[in-house]
Amino acid sequence: MSAEELASYIDHTLLKPEATAEQVLQLCDEARNYGFAAVCIPPCYVQQAKERLGPGALVKVATVVGFPLGYQHPKVKFLETHQAIADGADEIDVVINISAFKSGLYDQVENELSDLAKFCHLKEAALKVIIETALLTETEIIKACELCVNAGVDYVKTSTGFASGGATVEDVKLMRRVLPSSMKIKAAGGIRTIEDAEALIKAGADRIGCSASIKIVTHE
Repeated sequence: MSAEELASYIDHTLLKPEATAEQVLQLCDEARNYGFAAVCIPPCYVQQAKERLGPGALVKVATVVGFPLGYQHPKVKFLETHQAIADGADEIDVVINISAFKSGLYDQVENELSDLAKFCHLKEAALKVIIETALLTETEIIKACELCVNAGVDYVKTSTGFASGGATVEDVKLMRRVLPSSMKIKAAGGIRTIEDAEALIKAGADRIGCSASIKIVTHE
């Protein structure tokens, strides 16, 4: 896979708590220079990132909602999403309510995701749902994917990068097997080498979320 092709899969990511405005702007410049699919940044910098990339930019602006634990009130997540899109976000990466999911409150989880998906689509934004695979059993991953399908989201994403583990080839293969072909997969968390990225893409990932993006595409 060429560097250009690989770059087109990557969400160039900076979500560490000490991230600065200057670093976010640098991230935008790097994404434009290398041809990454998107930048994934803290919500407070969406407007600055959108301005930095400029109108009609090929690089999308993605941000996070309910991050990284997912158990915020649904109204708070909706407000976060509304504000992010108003600031210029093209894509929303929301953390599923893992606590509610583990409690068997599947209708509550699905309704929350459905409301967010409908709003995002109304605003021509994409919704990626982080199910945090490291915290789920295989049966739970299948169930979480089922809820995402029912809710009509755009992507199912493996991980926040803040849990005990990140994306694995096995989890991506499982997700690809149970999700319809029209629903995309984003792998994230612990992806540090070109070998990691290519293995996950081969397993079925449509996007790769990572902070080691430049190292990966330059083979350094």
